[in-house]
Amino acid sequence: MTKTPLLLMGAGGHATACIDVIEQDARWEVAGLVVSASEERQQLLGYPVLGADEDLAGLLGRFQHALVAVGHVRSAEPRLRLFELLQRLGYTLPAIVSARAYVSTHASLGSGTIVMHGAIVNAGARVGRNCIINSQALVEHDAVVADHCHVATAAVLNGGVRVGAGTFIGSGSRIREGVAIGERCLVGMGQLVLADCESGTQLPDKAGR
Repeated sequence: MTKTPLLLMGAGGHATACIDVIEQDARWEVAGLVVSASEERQQLLGYPVLGADEDLAGLLGRFQHALVAVGHVRSAEPRLRLFELLQRLGYTLPAIVSARAYVSTHASLGSGTIVMHGAIVNAGARVGRNCIINSQALVEHDAVVADHCHVATAAVLNGGVRVGAGTFIGSGSRIREGVAIGERCLVGMGQLVLADCESGTQLPDKAGR
């Protein structure tokens, strides 16, 4: 099977993890990286930097598929900006699923979303566009994750949880079944969320950071 070239936006830690997922996928191969103009990196894990954001229009003649590989901790804005730029230019943003993850055939993933190693997206769950479902995270049955969210490593969204657009769910956090979390919230590492959270809620890491 011939693999389809895929541009990655970003060359940081999350891009490193994305490369590892993509290398194990029979459908895709990393074509190279596109970085911000301020970055001086020439390569990552042997893959070349092909240009900066302003070169994307020209690169579209060679590549049609791209993935936002910039991380999301405090704010979804960098990922949102890049996702909208790629869409505006006409790139296709596929959903990527690790060969070591499980996504139910009864679940759905939006364009540009990546499901990392060991993650589970169970039956009836819906994950929006441009999301990160990170390593060993669990999105249980009938949960809904809106666009541009990051469910971090080993976080658990129990059945029927709803997460609003642009929200970050920190590593090891647990969200009680049926809880609704609003847009652009930050749920810190190790939090136990037992009640609904309004949009913009900021819950620090459980250690207080």
